[in-house]
Amino acid sequence: MSVLVTKNSNIIVQGFTGSEGTFHASQMIAYGTNIVGGVTPGKGGQTHLDKPVFNTVAEAVKEVKADTSIIFVPPAFAADAIMEAAEAGIKVIITITEGIPINDMAKAMEYVRGKDCRVVGPNCPGVISPDEAKVGIMPGFVFKKGNVGIVSKSGTLTYEAADQVVKEGYGITTAIGIGGDPIIGTTTKDAVQLLMEDDETECIVMIGEIGGQLEADAANWIKSQGNPKPVVGFIAGETAPKGRTMGHAGAIVGGAEDTAEAKKAIMKSCGIHVVDSPAAIGKTVAQVLA
Repeated sequence: MSVLVTKNSNIIVQGFTGSEGTFHASQMIAYGTNIVGGVTPGKGGQTHLDKPVFNTVAEAVKEVKADTSIIFVPPAFAADAIMEAAEAGIKVIITITEGIPINDMAKAMEYVRGKDCRVVGPNCPGVISPDEAKVGIMPGFVFKKGNVGIVSKSGTLTYEAADQVVKEGYGITTAIGIGGDPIIGTTTKDAVQLLMEDDETECIVMIGEIGGQLEADAANWIKSQGNPKPVVGFIAGETAPKGRTMGHAGAIVGGAEDTAEAKKAIMKSCGIHVVDSPAAIGKTVAQVLA
């Protein structure tokens, strides 16, 4: 079973009629994703890409039974969009928007904590369950269905890992881009746990980067569970200078444990198959599954 998104997900696009929402929604529909409509305040009652447009998420939930949302709303309004989706009863809220103010995101995460929903992102490429649903901005053709799960902070490294896994003759159950912002809804550990609990996933690729504790937390959790499935790990940013943010707002070395070397050491000590180059991800997956 894939996790988070499937062919049965009823997906809406928040920020549907904007340029980003329009482009990526059309790509998702072309992939075969079950997009049931979209939300743009003030444009309710119209159709866009042959799908209904609603003024609010609550209307979309009522009219087309939406249970999953993807957000392309500009940064200043994106936290409100997350809270609106959670309030309306959306179960999986995938936030693509980059640059949401940290204060806004902190409030949004506090708000959704008591709700029965999961936020993925922000500043992420989304989630794809190959041949079922592409809910994000990733190139769908790279992903083939199989038995390897991917959890990644990096968008492009997600696609690279998937491409290598496929070229080794394997495929992907679900790839989860968790996002590169300091405050994100689904941590590395959360995403790894979802894939550990998924019957079809036999191996997990975990791609992290410098800064923060997410990978160490995930590695320690994997070890505490007795390493139920093999995990192949890579940490980006080994050559990054200390104290400088690299690409992602959350990718900054603040302490000794934030460096790539320190994270790799923790991961190795927890029984993860750590690779020093992303070029070795596919081969290592093939070795552990052989």
